[in-house]
Amino acid sequence: MTDDITLTEMPGHLIRRLNQQSAFIFQDRIKQAGHDVTSVQFAAMDTLRNFPGLDQASLAKRIKYDRATIGGVVKRLEQKNLIRRVPDETDRRAFRLWLSSDGAALLAAIRPIVGALQADILQGLTEEEKAIFLKLMTRTLRDQH
Repeated sequence: MTDDITLTEMPGHLIRRLNQQSAFIFQDRIKQAGHDVTSVQFAAMDTLRNFPGLDQASLAKRIKYDRATIGGVVKRLEQKNLIRRVPDETDRRAFRLWLSSDGAALLAAIRPIVGALQADILQGLTEEEKAIFLKLMTRTLRDQH
């Protein structure tokens, strides 16, 4: 790389901007629908739908979220009665997590919204370009922790 590279040629800058765009679209659409859920809370709930009974550390690993701060996400979801936290039967320090019935109902209501907003995150790309972009992002992230 040379010293005269512009911000619009820096992958890190563009990835940050795309993340901002994605987060804004997510929050805007979810709020418009009358819900109060962040993208990380959605990811946690959706993961618990697919992997009920995970402990917090495993949940953090699955959604690639910081183990030190997943506790706050879990606490807020529990306060909203969207998940249940149950002490692990074999490890008193650990808790197992499940979607509550309210959480399952909310997830069923917002999954179509989240699915629909995906097109807006990559607006301007053709279907072929979107597929290539997703493939490249997946390959880039494959070996990341």
